[in-house]
This record gives sequence, structure tokens and C-alpha cells, in this order.
Amino acid sequence: MKTETVRSMLGGGKRLSVGRAREVAELLLTQPKRANQVAECLWDDDPGVANRAADALERASRKQPAILAPCKEVLLGRVVEASQNKLRWNLALMAPRLKLTLPETERAAGMLRPWLDDRSSIVKTCTMQGLAGLTRQNSSLLPEVLDLLRILARSGTPAMRARGRILLRGLERSSDQASSGRKRPRASARLIH
Repeated sequence: MKTETVRSMLGGGKRLSVGRAREVAELLLTQPKRANQVAECLWDDDPGVANRAADALERASRKQPAILAPCKEVLLGRVVEASQNKLRWNLALMAPRLKLTLPETERAAGMLRPWLDDRSSIVKTCTMQGLAGLTRQNSSLLPEVLDLLRILARSGTPAMRARGRILLRGLERSSDQASSGRKRPRASARLIH
């Protein structure tokens, strides 16, 4: 019996339909080595396949972010060229789940920032989430991201304002703890940095 390909599982249906993305996400949780096959579909000529591939990767990485590790360069490369809304919002949510170096976090933030001007409210809202998430890996991004979130939490769409308030509560708390010195890294962690 021939095994069904990931590409065939992601095919068919309308461009924005979920199709079998949930099923592919579950497959990735049991067979994480297939993440590269799904990531290859991000470049598919059929926009529906690319959207569903991004959806599947995002869903699986919510539970197991490490699934994205072998696809890091592909995902960062795709951010540069992504123009479809569904692809963009899923990539924005996945970016902070990647283990990135400091220069990579700055590169990712630089690629995401223009999406705050996208026409789609959901792309903008997910981009806010992605930028906030990147600050956990690179605290030097925090002041700029806090400023952006403060502005968008006042002037954005209702979804952006709501998400902005939630993100600000968490980030401002982290920023306050870091500046007051209440949350200090363990000695062993300080030696590494």
C-alpha cells in the first residue's frame, strides 16, 4: 500500500481552507522528522498548499516548538517573500518558537516589522505576538517592541488593541522585574553569557 505524501494531504480545497492541516499537524507530532517535507510545501505553486503547510507547522509547533528546528533557515527565508495573509500570520507566530541567535532575532524582527503595515488585521495582530515573543530571546528588542505595542494598543484595530494590552501586561512585568533586579539569572547562567 502506497503511503500518502504530505503534499497530497495538503492539496485540494480553496486557498484559505484548513483542509487537512490539523491532520498533518498531528502527523508531525508523532513523526517530527517530516517537518522538512511540510516546510518544502511553503514554497508550493498552489497558494492553498503553502497556506495549509504553514498552518500545520504552526499548530504542531504550539505543542512542540522543537519541530521547527530543522526548518529554521527555510522558515526565515520564507518570511522574506511571504505575501499571502495566512502564510504571514502563521510565520509571524512561528518566528519566536525558533531557537535564534541574537543576530537572527534582529533579522527576524526586521523582517516582521513591515507586516505591521499590512492591510490584514490578523497579520498585524499575529506580528505583534511574534515581535513580543522575540524579546524573550533578545531583550535588546524590548524597548522598541514595547513602544510599538503601546502605540498599536491605542490606535490599532479592536483585535490589535486587545492583543496589545495582553502583550503589554506580560512584557512590562518582565521589563519591571529585569530593571528592578528581582528576577536574576542563576550564577551558572551568568557565567555562560
